[in-house]
Amino acid sequence: MNEETYTTDIGSCSPSDCASCTSNCSSAGKNQGTIPRVPNPTIKLTLDDDTVLECAVLTTFPVEGFGEYIALVPLNKDGKSPEGETYLFRYGEDGDNPVVSNIEREDEYMAAAEAFHDFIANLKSEKDL
Repeated sequence: MNEETYTTDIGSCSPSDCASCTSNCSSAGKNQGTIPRVPNPTIKLTLDDDTVLECAVLTTFPVEGFGEYIALVPLNKDGKSPEGETYLFRYGEDGDNPVVSNIEREDEYMAAAEAFHDFIANLKSEKDL
């Protein structure tokens, strides 16, 4: 995957806004770590073989000692996720541009996976997804 070759269709908020948001706006949940409430939160990733993979953005979340991460669900051509997979990546920003990059170290990936698992476990209901 190329780190900088993708586009977003997030709407008025950046995905990172929702992970640290504490306000009660119309496009985000009112608690930190809530999933963005915007239509079609997607991101397009360009993979190493130059194919483009569209993914739904579930959330961004911090991992203590490591940084910010993003959880993505790959979508098929119909905009569905029949496999139920979730991909985790490092997330950052270069100015106003979001940057997604691979997690290379196993300890970092395990910390991100545990933080994401905790996020899912703390959702009030499946409807929150």
